[in-house]
Amino acid sequence: MSTQAASPQGAATQAAATQVASPEVASPEVASPEAGPPEVASSQGPAVPGVQSVHRALDLLEILAAAGGRLPMAELAARAQLPTPTVHRLLRTMVERGYLRQLPDRSYALGFRLVPLGARANAMVGANASGVLHDLVAELGETANLAVLSGDQAEYVAQAPSRYAMRMFTEVGRRVDLHSTGVGKVLLAQLDDDEALGIIRSRGLPRYTAHTVGTETALRAELRRIRERGFALDEQEQEIGVRCVAIALDPASAPGVAVSVSGPTARMTDELVERAVGLLRAAASRLAGDLRD
Repeated sequence: MSTQAASPQGAATQAAATQVASPEVASPEVASPEAGPPEVASSQGPAVPGVQSVHRALDLLEILAAAGGRLPMAELAARAQLPTPTVHRLLRTMVERGYLRQLPDRSYALGFRLVPLGARANAMVGANASGVLHDLVAELGETANLAVLSGDQAEYVAQAPSRYAMRMFTEVGRRVDLHSTGVGKVLLAQLDDDEALGIIRSRGLPRYTAHTVGTETALRAELRRIRERGFALDEQEQEIGVRCVAIALDPASAPGVAVSVSGPTARMTDELVERAVGLLRAAASRLAGDLRD
């Protein structure tokens, strides 16, 4: 019996047909050129657009800063909720670039390359904000603050202290929850409810005082009031005895930035708050113009 050899063309056709028919072979998915960047989950908050390794590296820097500037790698990995090998690679890269230092005890500390970056950023923000904040203090007598949205918290980046001696939670570099502070709530109010609650859910709604907003329903109602009147109040929600009024800068010029005045409840009367609202609106307008330029 004779055996007929298959032609090369026939074999190729048969192989192609087999490949197409096989359910296990999938063609690679090509991203549309119109698609935006993928969303990645930052270890410090909800999923955000961007490059995962960059988010993770910045998370590690922020964790170190919040811890006083120095931590062992195991503690960094635990706080970032990342695998140790991943953290090790990121730390080594930042050490090589000078943004971190490895100390003799093998822990990691913030590096000297961060100093000129911080100084430059502070000069740009501080030069614009200092005069505006000091003008608020001159008019109202209470502490004036500038804060920015930083992940799932608000961070104070500039301040002009009151002429009265009083220590409060509003210190430059301090990060605070969004639902319990004037600056935090007014920044949340710039977002739609779904986006705002998505950020809040990463940290929950811890109660700092009996006045703190403690449920999502209450927070929705509070954000609605803030949008209607154009400013936010902290009625002893972060710290007993402290009252604050805050206004957000125009998001078209300076998104995620707010200015506030805070002081003890005995001096932050309704009359002073009413005066402060008009002055804060003028200050927000000045600051938005300065930051835009």
